Amino acid sequence: MKLGEFMLAKADTRMYSFFVFVMTVAESIFLFVPPEVFMTPPIVANRRRAVPTVVAAALGSLVGGAIAYMIGLWLFDSVGVWLIENFATMEQFQLAQQMFVKYGVLIILMTAVTPVPYKLMAICAGFMGFSAWLFLGMSAIFRTGRFAIVGFLLWRFQSQANAIVKKYFWPLTAAAVLIAGAGILLMFVM
Repeated sequence: MKLGEFMLAKADTRMYSFFVFVMTVAESIFLFVPPEVFMTPPIVANRRRAVPTVVAAALGSLVGGAIAYMIGLWLFDSVGVWLIENFATMEQFQLAQQMFVKYGVLIILMTAVTPVPYKLMAICAGFMGFSAWLFLGMSAIFRTGRFAIVGFLLWRFQSQANAIVKKYFWPLTAAAVLIAGAGILLMFVM
């Protein structure tokens, strides 16, 4: 059995929502794979999984964003530096700081709805003492909105998406990782 077909078969279970939650938490802290990669299989396998999958991704993103924020606020010198050095660069973090100073609230909006790494901005927001309520509120609204749009599109075009995912599983996964990489490059351009 191919990996794509295996994932689609397992994605039709309730436990997969927990997997989406855990992977979205990880994406919000250190993982550079967009949550849509984990959201797609359950919705493509079974349209009824759309709402639980979107909720799991939204909650995972909020929990992960809060953890990343707290790392920046309380544990920057130990855990924050380690995360940045192992999953990004200190230059990227300094760039994130400059973007916060320059753009403020707009940077949270941008990282919530684009492939720009959310985790760097979450750690940076905590490090800079940005309002936790504002950060988490905006993250909840705009990240949930992003996931809801993806979930709706997958739900609406489920049969077409199923055929595409079965046929192009690996190229789509590689494209998602490349899009995340483009988000990192976008940070350097700004």
